[in-house]
Amino acid sequence: MPNDGDAARSVFGVWTRYGELGASSRLRFFRYADAWRAAGLEPVFHPFFDDAYLRRLYGGGGRSFRAAAALCRRIASLPKLEDRLYIEYELFPGLPAAWELAVLRGRRYVLGFDDRVEMKYAGRRWLEGKYEVLIRHAAGTVCANAFLAKWARRFNDRVIEIPTAVDLERCLPGGEEEKFPVFTVVWIGTPSTLPYLAGHLPALRAMAEAVDFELLTIGAELPAAAGLRTRSLPWSEATEGELLGRSHVGIMPLPAEDPFAVGKSAYKLLQYLAAGIPAIASPVGENRRVIVEGETGFLASAPAEWRDALLRIASSPELRRRMGRAARERAAEYSLAGCAPRLTAFLRECLEC
Repeated sequence: MPNDGDAARSVFGVWTRYGELGASSRLRFFRYADAWRAAGLEPVFHPFFDDAYLRRLYGGGGRSFRAAAALCRRIASLPKLEDRLYIEYELFPGLPAAWELAVLRGRRYVLGFDDRVEMKYAGRRWLEGKYEVLIRHAAGTVCANAFLAKWARRFNDRVIEIPTAVDLERCLPGGEEEKFPVFTVVWIGTPSTLPYLAGHLPALRAMAEAVDFELLTIGAELPAAAGLRTRSLPWSEATEGELLGRSHVGIMPLPAEDPFAVGKSAYKLLQYLAAGIPAIASPVGENRRVIVEGETGFLASAPAEWRDALLRIASSPELRRRMGRAARERAAEYSLAGCAPRLTAFLRECLEC
């Protein structure tokens, strides 16, 4: 049996932004718990926001006092701070880097990023450049895509790119006979990413002029729009694979002129590919790496390009089947089974546990 020293070395704190209801925390931290434990590590999770915060936020209740309350709770939890930590973005949102580094002094920590969160502190006194300072002092940094990894390597050489992986065992790619009876274009996301879809109405209307389809949104409801037939369903981890697999094509629009969107990961696309359906996406950021043009889907910019791409997919069941098979194979390159050993080895090396 391991002695107390060995046990202590295997424990590390996982300080996330959200609980398991938050997609970024669930997919990039909580989902790896079993793999870490199987490798002899023992994660201890400490969410900043509880699930009640997200339920209120997604329900339109606003942030209110809960952010301040969460910060107070985290400060109060300082006696629980482990010697080795894996941190989503930062320990103390809204507090300067110097204060955070003082708390982390003598501890080894790894940071995790899946978005261009550094933009939220731009122009804010005492906070601008906070993440860059934290990265310089980190034992390592985990980034969700190449754009973020390139940014992080400006401040620290020890960086690994780990995509927001898909768990292929949870995905249920459907066969053509299992599809929804109405040709279905699906979008999955949260209320925070819904504006990307809402800003895509001109292209959606152009698509609807060429193909009779229903737009299914999972996790957020698109307001009624003239010229579109829409349906929304709540998100559930238990049903997302089936709903995606029964759809015919998935979409991921992003605005090319938005600097935040350029740094976004392509998890939506990976979900579609894992469910065995082709995808259409804006040629922005990571989307360009994930989509294999003409094999797993299409990249489209102007409304006419979105229309033509959908028309090609809708008019050929054989093309859909062929793309669906290629999509599933492509998704395997981003699987949880493949990413977990790499992330675990990186954490073990950086945290020395």
